[in-house]
Amino acid sequence: MRFFPFQTRAPWWVRIHTEVPHCIYYFGPFTDASEARSHQVGYIEDLVQEGAQGINVVTHKGKPEALTIVNGD
Repeated sequence: MRFFPFQTRAPWWVRIHTEVPHCIYYFGPFTDASEARSHQVGYIEDLVQEGAQGINVVTHKGKPEALTIVNGD
């Protein structure tokens, strides 16, 4: 097994893609996947209340280039 020190320190993010509106949102950073997943329910609830549809959620390590990407830009 290889050790990748920079990857293990990378923060976790919640990535939420919505079809309507066509956006990608990033929430974080979090220290681990469990912490990220524990917060995603609240973010989804907020988006549903705002009328978002077609919601897809992923947790991942790394750093997003932008926190909100509108129209898939």
